[in-house]
Amino acid sequence: MTNIRAGLHKISYGMYVVSSEKDGKYNGQVANTVFQLTPKPVQIATSINKENLTHEYIESSGNFSISVLSTDAPFKFIGLFGFRSGRDVNKFENVNYEVIQGVPVVTDNSLAYLVAKVVKKVDVGSHTLFIGEVVDGNVLEEGESMTYDYYHNVVKGKTPKNAATYQEGFN
Repeated sequence: MTNIRAGLHKISYGMYVVSSEKDGKYNGQVANTVFQLTPKPVQIATSINKENLTHEYIESSGNFSISVLSTDAPFKFIGLFGFRSGRDVNKFENVNYEVIQGVPVVTDNSLAYLVAKVVKKVDVGSHTLFIGEVVDGNVLEEGESMTYDYYHNVVKGKTPKNAATYQEGFN
């Protein structure tokens, strides 16, 4: 008997804040689908729900940043970027960040960052896979990166409905 859900839960994911800019405004969201594609040129990809404001910002600017979250990131911080819409709240109002290559990079609760210029977009149904060439990046501090498994089992976090890994009735 197959158990697709159990198999999908064995795939490793991290926890990241993906951010971008549009018309001088910043927005970001938590994402668990970020991965390196190539070493030359260095390219990464992220999967963003088409309904999310961050998607609109990446489409507009053609750039995005990835902030790698630490296991020390509090649930309230994750909730701000993961369960609140930038249409309703300014997520950057009380958060430390730097603008690098024109996009915001969240520095609170982050171990490292990457900034990428979109070189290709792939429509994957509910989401767009943004492929970006990395133009900047650095380690902010040492520590342990938060995995999606850690988020679910230690932080006891839920999966938002717009997440790439959301499954109706199993979150």
